[in-house]
Amino acid sequence: MKNIFLLITFITFGTLHAFVDPTEKPGNIYGSVTDKVLNEPLPYVTVVVKDLNGEIITGAVTDDAGKFEIHKIPEGKSQVIIQYIGYKVFTTEINITKGNEDIYLGNILLEEDIASLDEVNIVAERSTIEQRLDKKVINVGKDLSTAGPTASDIMNNLPTVSIDQQTGELSMRGNGNVRVMVDGKLSNIPVAQLLKQIPSSSIKQIELITNPSAKYNPEGMSGLINIILHKNVNVGFNGNASVGLTYRENAKFNAGLDMNYRNGKFNFYANLSNNVSKNENDGLITRSLNNSKEVIHFLDDSKSNLFKVGMDYYLNDKNTISFFTNQNLYEGKGDGSSTIFYLDQPSLNQQQLFYFANENVSSQYNFDYKVNFEKADHSLELEADYNIFSNETIGKYKFRGASPLENFSDNDETDRNQLTVNLDYVNPISESIKIEAGAEARLFETTIDYASNGKSYNANGELTDTPSTRFEYVRDIYSLYATFGKTYEKWSYQLGARVENVSVKADTNKVRAFTNDYFQVYPSAFVTYSPSEKNQYQLSYSRRVDRPGLDQVNPIREFSTPLISSFGNINLEPQFTNSIEANYTRNFEVGSFTGGLFYRLVDNEINRAILVDRTNLDRSILTFQNFSSTDLYGIELSSNYKPAKWWSFNTSFELYKQTQKGITETFENATGTATEDDIITQVVETDNVAWNVRMSNNFTVTKNLTLSAFGLYRAKNKGIQFESEPLYFVNLGARYSLWEGRGTFSVNYNDVFNSMKFAFSGNTPYPQSGEFKNESNTIYVGLAYRFGGSNYRAKSRKNRDDNTSSGGGGIF
Repeated sequence: MKNIFLLITFITFGTLHAFVDPTEKPGNIYGSVTDKVLNEPLPYVTVVVKDLNGEIITGAVTDDAGKFEIHKIPEGKSQVIIQYIGYKVFTTEINITKGNEDIYLGNILLEEDIASLDEVNIVAERSTIEQRLDKKVINVGKDLSTAGPTASDIMNNLPTVSIDQQTGELSMRGNGNVRVMVDGKLSNIPVAQLLKQIPSSSIKQIELITNPSAKYNPEGMSGLINIILHKNVNVGFNGNASVGLTYRENAKFNAGLDMNYRNGKFNFYANLSNNVSKNENDGLITRSLNNSKEVIHFLDDSKSNLFKVGMDYYLNDKNTISFFTNQNLYEGKGDGSSTIFYLDQPSLNQQQLFYFANENVSSQYNFDYKVNFEKADHSLELEADYNIFSNETIGKYKFRGASPLENFSDNDETDRNQLTVNLDYVNPISESIKIEAGAEARLFETTIDYASNGKSYNANGELTDTPSTRFEYVRDIYSLYATFGKTYEKWSYQLGARVENVSVKADTNKVRAFTNDYFQVYPSAFVTYSPSEKNQYQLSYSRRVDRPGLDQVNPIREFSTPLISSFGNINLEPQFTNSIEANYTRNFEVGSFTGGLFYRLVDNEINRAILVDRTNLDRSILTFQNFSSTDLYGIELSSNYKPAKWWSFNTSFELYKQTQKGITETFENATGTATEDDIITQVVETDNVAWNVRMSNNFTVTKNLTLSAFGLYRAKNKGIQFESEPLYFVNLGARYSLWEGRGTFSVNYNDVFNSMKFAFSGNTPYPQSGEFKNESNTIYVGLAYRFGGSNYRAKSRKNRDDNTSSGGGGIF
């Protein structure tokens, strides 16, 4: 570890000195910037020097007194552009010559741009999609932010992304190995829970990074999703408040409040959200082998509160210190039943009643220090992030009928923490060359304590007391990365590599159960060709890793029903993926089109193993195993188009072919009298071709009224255990702009035809079919209001002077 940090220090400071431009530039400019009306200096105004072709030469920002100075400007004519949010852009031309090296621009008066001020915080009516070098960026407009109350409701509207309607689990391109970040930070909160706690109105952008560069952590075969929240940095006080109600069988309530106050050297912000939800879920599973039906019903009841508070402190125009904390409080409970009816032998009928209570607290503390050097975009940033997660789950189970089990209770306590320290360096060493380098340490540990007062079958098929278990898991990752990018005329490329040293240890009841230490290199490469502003071609490659998730390695029983139990496999190893993509983007005056091909080769694949429970042949055990290589390839098409002033739409189509391998057990003699000798273990290879199509329409009726219609069709999907039937649904919505654009009232009617259900059939380990349905046919009503703005900003700045002169404390 000591050697790693010595290497970090060497790379950082060696790079700082290695790329200093040895050519001395003769020219210097000086000046100051002032508000024309208030006659106050404007701090942190951007001053950029460009050549006559529009290429950036250098730049700076004004200090607290509104003054600026820029050095080393080359000889000849240049443009100076001064711009600040809410003000009209000021442009002037300078000419650096021998004998005229120092130019004083004087006191520049910036005039407020009233139209711009009114639009600074207004969210666009419709969402747009941008294809960038290593990511697809969705700028969230009102059509998405009013699609539902939470981030989970938005996700199904995005290309390549799907949400499981029963579990809330996220997948991209049909694969669940996706890492989700919020503002570039990973969270300890489970993804399904996290997405349901982020208000949709708080989301500014969503980045879909299907082939990340070496700068990003390599986890996630399908890539990364980064949710960027609104963080207003305008001077003064600004904010947004929203409330929403969803109803079907049960009412669901959500509320959110985003606030920001910036004045002088400080920027304060806060995000608060609350979610109260009840959901009915029903399922039916039919088995032909013993002519039985399993009827499942449960009610999920949850409450959550999410708080984020932070501040930025601008030491000067080059140095910024930031801090924020996230506090998440979650309380969930539920009760339900699973009843099995044996139609030929009613005496075997049995029922399991279950109740669970789940409370967890998650805390995140983040510190960031960033240095901006004289040259534009030249920076060094140090960040430390500490995450704490604590969870307690209590489960109570009662049995009726022919079940041999007695009533019992389970208690599961989880504590985990993660410390991440990053050092990132960026240097555009010339107009066409840019380098990035950095280091990271991630230290993760978790402890799970499990206790039960019930009984379970041992290896001999005997009912004995269920043993208590303590599971401890530690994973430390140290990494270095570097990227090199160059632009040449219409071509640009980026090459990079990330090296990692990983140490994994797992203990069960204080006994070392598993150790895995490994060193890996993850290269990445991107090539882009832009023959014109309207056309772009891109080819990219990256190597990825999927480390086993905690649920996949945890040997403690995850869940249990009368017919199935799920356990992790403590000996699981990582799977590695080589990913190649080719994309084409075409921009039109009224829209854009993006087409892409992708291919993934997966080594040491992690997948399901479905086994027959030797202690009770009517039951199954789900676990995980590593397999040999497999592959996946597909095509993606997406477009946004505005055929008329009153109509715009986004549409996407995805098709992929995937080969999966898994271990299954079934019975050679598929009758109701099968014995353990009839069990066959086999490695199954499944070829699956799946496709999805979705379309989002927006219709402008009046200046303030917009209607929307969204539809999705997901074709059959075949996996190791079962084949899921097609899924489709249609959502309708309307939104009305209020209070001169500051407010939005929205109404959505979701799953209009009540068609959204998960239906499946399969033969592993028994012939069976079934379906699950939740509350999808709902009505949602929401109201959002944006406050603050230009008038308040100017007023607050005047009050600040009054408060200062009288010794008052102002808002803070």
